Amino acid sequence: MAIPQISRPARTVAPLPELGLGANWRQFVLLVVINAFVGAMAGLERTVVPLIAGQEFGLASKTIVLSFLVSFGIVKALANLFAGRLADRIGRKPLLVAGWVVALPVPWLLIWAPSWGWVVFANVLLGINQGLCWSTTVIMKIDLVGPQRRGLAMGLNEFAGYVAVALTALLTGYLAATHGLRPVPFYPGIAFAVLGLALSIFAVDETHGHARTEGRQIGSTAHRSFTEIVLLTSWRNRALFAASQAGLVNNMNDGVVWGLVPVLLSARGVALERIGAVTAAYPLVWGLGQLATGALSDRWGRKWMIACGMWVQAVGIALLAVGPAFGHWMAGAVVLGIGTAMVYPTLLAAVSDVAHPEWRASAVGVYRLWRDAGYAFGAIAAGSWQMRFPSRWRSARSPA
Repeated sequence: MAIPQISRPARTVAPLPELGLGANWRQFVLLVVINAFVGAMAGLERTVVPLIAGQEFGLASKTIVLSFLVSFGIVKALANLFAGRLADRIGRKPLLVAGWVVALPVPWLLIWAPSWGWVVFANVLLGINQGLCWSTTVIMKIDLVGPQRRGLAMGLNEFAGYVAVALTALLTGYLAATHGLRPVPFYPGIAFAVLGLALSIFAVDETHGHARTEGRQIGSTAHRSFTEIVLLTSWRNRALFAASQAGLVNNMNDGVVWGLVPVLLSARGVALERIGAVTAAYPLVWGLGQLATGALSDRWGRKWMIACGMWVQAVGIALLAVGPAFGHWMAGAVVLGIGTAMVYPTLLAAVSDVAHPEWRASAVGVYRLWRDAGYAFGAIAAGSWQMRFPSRWRSARSPA
């Protein structure tokens, strides 16, 4: 007598995530929007905070004024490092949500700050927010698009972030000119933080599975310790070392422009609306330009786009530093934006080209550690330059 077999339900295997921009465009667009909110949080400070230091707290030393940038740069750099490593270990979405939770108090601290120390602390929180959220949106977009069109993906990501920086800098300059330096210019930051957190919790999907799928397609074994990844990205791998070094120099330039240009133009008697226009023009051109430069780096390659962009940046900084009138400063901001647009998404794409999907997030975190440490180095260098050449800051008031 045959023993009846007990049938068991067949185990269903979840389909592997599909890679590519076309297959994941909804999540990709959502992450672009979220990164625009991340950029807008940084844009809150571009025009107004350097002016608050002198006009409300009476800080004369530019080194002290730039302390908010030093704290921001150091904290953001470290947050990038840990965001990359944790993204490989626990996934991307929890870090994105945590970054927005940290951002919630930032606009309130800037509104209520009774002393400069509060502003510095707000920038510590802002650095954590930028490190966690911006790093995570970068990593998630790289996950979604797979090995193709990484330059385009990074161009779209950085476009959204830095156009938001520019528009928010312009908006806060207008609000400061019409309503004063506080509290009105920081009200939009409350909405940015709430919307970013809500979208991250309720609409974003985890993308770690996409990176695992790409790793299986490559088929090579690529387990590395965190120490190995840090050494590879910082020194041992020639391409990753070059990207880290170029990123650091890029953000040194940005730290100098962010911290000193509003103060320099104010010392020359330039109206607040025009200061806002100059500080907004640079990240606006930077952001818009990345729509083209990221995609072009997919076609033309990464190396010469990066090298030429650094030289263009040098020309823009020279115009900002020595230009005698408003037109020169605007031209310098535009040229600097073009150079940065050539460099910024291309460096991220270059890092993602070299790093294996299994440890790519960690490598991106190490690269962004070095890149955003440039903010701190740039702020310190700019403050030291001002102390060494104080006469440059006592120039005659400009007719601009």
